[in-house]
Amino acid sequence: MGKLSYIQRIGRSLMIPIAVMPAAAILFRFGKIEFDEPFLIRLAAICEAAGGAIFDNLPLLFAIGIAIGLTQGQGVAALSAAVGYLVFQEVMRTFEVIHTNDLADANVQMGVLGGLITGGITAYLYNRFKDIQLPQALGFFSGRRFIPIITCITMTVLSGALGFIWMPIQETIQVFGLWLESTGGIGTFLYGTINRLLIPTGLHHIINNLLWFQLGEFSEAGGKIVQGDLARFYAGDPTAGTYMTGFFPIMMFGLPGAAFAMIKCAKPENRKVIMSIMLSGAFTSFLTGITEQIEFAFMLVAPSLFVVHSLLTGLSMMIMYILEVKMGFGFSAGFIDLAINWNEASNPWLIFPVGIAYFIIYYFIFYLFIRIFNLATPGRMPDNIENPVLANIPIISNAMPISRTTSPKLMTQKAAEVLEFIGGNENIIDIDACITRLRLTLKEPNHVQDHALKELGAAGIIRIGKDSVHVVFGTDSELIKEEIQKLIKLNATRTGGK
Repeated sequence: MGKLSYIQRIGRSLMIPIAVMPAAAILFRFGKIEFDEPFLIRLAAICEAAGGAIFDNLPLLFAIGIAIGLTQGQGVAALSAAVGYLVFQEVMRTFEVIHTNDLADANVQMGVLGGLITGGITAYLYNRFKDIQLPQALGFFSGRRFIPIITCITMTVLSGALGFIWMPIQETIQVFGLWLESTGGIGTFLYGTINRLLIPTGLHHIINNLLWFQLGEFSEAGGKIVQGDLARFYAGDPTAGTYMTGFFPIMMFGLPGAAFAMIKCAKPENRKVIMSIMLSGAFTSFLTGITEQIEFAFMLVAPSLFVVHSLLTGLSMMIMYILEVKMGFGFSAGFIDLAINWNEASNPWLIFPVGIAYFIIYYFIFYLFIRIFNLATPGRMPDNIENPVLANIPIISNAMPISRTTSPKLMTQKAAEVLEFIGGNENIIDIDACITRLRLTLKEPNHVQDHALKELGAAGIIRIGKDSVHVVFGTDSELIKEEIQKLIKLNATRTGGK
């Protein structure tokens, strides 16, 4: 597997712990509401404690999530990561006493980074030792039972060594965070732009996690240190939200404006069909902040528009910073998160006038670019070229699509066809999925039949590096992956796994 493919797997693995964030955000926000009724006061306290438990244990969740993601969901790897992080955490705590003797109020803070390190090492140890054979006297601990043991030993040694050198590294990270904050709007502009430009590769999760869960510190009333823009926002830091707020005008207003422009620019005979697709995407983007349906509609056929979209995202981040708007989210920058976090935000009402302006800007920029440069956005492809968007109306939606694959039988059939069109069992090195795309590492990427996959409903096929291929199937991607994995096991059994 190539280095880029491995980095992509790490990026996808980061989404596993983030999947619990919406639940944490809802519970935590409900818990912050002030009630007069004793029963509601108690209920709010319960919800706050439940949501707080997730935020308080983010490093542990990331350790488990990374281990699961890099070992194809192996339970023993998840257990080993949990054990490894608990060992890591307790050993690092012993160094707080050492450093406090040298530095006033020294506090060893590794945050989510500690979880990422633990998860990555656990995955490596699992892949390295899962088939190990020990002497007969120790045979019970052979194979996968050996993984928790070696993980515990490894993390003891690593955390012991890391504890002596971590404080200078921690101070460097703090200095970088302060520098980034000192750049003001420039830093937010660069982040917003880079975030969108990395969308095609799936690597945007890595930069997101650095800013949302690692950089910046806030001390809660009880003295607990919280790190990262997202975590600090939910902890009550009034300065947090800098690297989240600018997404709201884009996802709630800007991209819906682009969707309306693509509807307007579609050929008359295709407009009704394109309207049904794009209105679904616009509503999904506004409500939940899931944008792939709209972005992939122009990302591959009109990359110049995607560059413009990335720059406008960076500009939105800068504008929100200048206007001192602070808003956070537990999942994405949609209306649901906006409503949940409204009372804890700073100047959230400004999102609406800025958002309306962005709707207009996106609409006219996309309309003019498409018309002037004759871009082949959905509904505008030449008559002799099949439009991939029109070919997959039933399943392109990333929200709650009207899908011809709702039947398990049909999903299995579709997965079998996908497996055939990506070259069969023997062509697959690794298969995984994120929210909207099937992520493949293949021996021969040129065996992938793009046209056939688009006929099955793929909104796009992206080739990255030498062996990595992403197939965008919307929210059906995870189901397709699971069915393909079942088919691979079944085929292996039939061909000699007796």
